[in-house]
Amino acid sequence: MAEGRELRRLLETGPFADALRAAIRARGLGLDRIRYRLRGRGCSISLATLSHWQSGRCRPERPESLLVLKNLEEILGVPPESLSRLLGPPRGRATRCTVPGEGLVMQRGRETGT
Repeated sequence: MAEGRELRRLLETGPFADALRAAIRARGLGLDRIRYRLRGRGCSISLATLSHWQSGRCRPERPESLLVLKNLEEILGVPPESLSRLLGPPRGRATRCTVPGEGLVMQRGRETGT
């Protein structure tokens, strides 16, 4: 019961990675099984990408990834758009960097023309 309440709370408030991880845990499916089911729906995604999404290392932003996310919501049995609405607006290119400080360096480079 507590797990269900936590999932509902995370689907309302986020963040995306925590909500996705909770939905996967509640459904009881491994990433490999989720990937298999997505493939059955014509969605191609790597295990690494699914892992990165649930760890918060990256998030779906491209149109193809958002289609995968729509199917993932169905597979996980969560309400439509409950995960996708947690994404908010697309992030800028500099904020996609995974190396600490790299985004700032890229932004400064654009400002100074270097």
